[in-house]
Amino acid sequence: MWTVPLPEHPPFAFVHLKRVFTLPDSRHVVVLVDAKALLACADRDPTDYVLPAPQYWQQGKVKGLREFLEPGQTRIPEMPYVLFSTRRAKGLAGWLGLASEGVVSFRNGQHRARYLTHAGAICFPVEVHETEAEALRKWCGWVGAGRH
Repeated sequence: MWTVPLPEHPPFAFVHLKRVFTLPDSRHVVVLVDAKALLACADRDPTDYVLPAPQYWQQGKVKGLREFLEPGQTRIPEMPYVLFSTRRAKGLAGWLGLASEGVVSFRNGQHRARYLTHAGAICFPVEVHETEAEALRKWCGWVGAGRH
């Protein structure tokens, strides 16, 4: 179980998250990500399912998610599960193959990730397939005092 501090969230100061894949041979790993870097990569997802920030959600959605994440529940929420890839960056450098950018696609947990970030989480754990973990760490990994 992981504990994520929420310094800008008066209803509760932290949430607990658990792993999605718990079997030893699952080939999925936990990566501690920089919240803002992860969402910047997620905003590049080419699918039609990129959510806006929580302040633009319907109040019922915000309330439901807050209740779902509240500590002390019988069921501990799972950490977000993501896919990671890279693509050529926009512009001349990307066109020439000199620049790339990270892309995160959520398999599950996009609402959780956006809510946690909005509530002040600076980092949190996500699960990713082991073949994508190194690249995710490079683009979105938490490095302590911030990304460099």
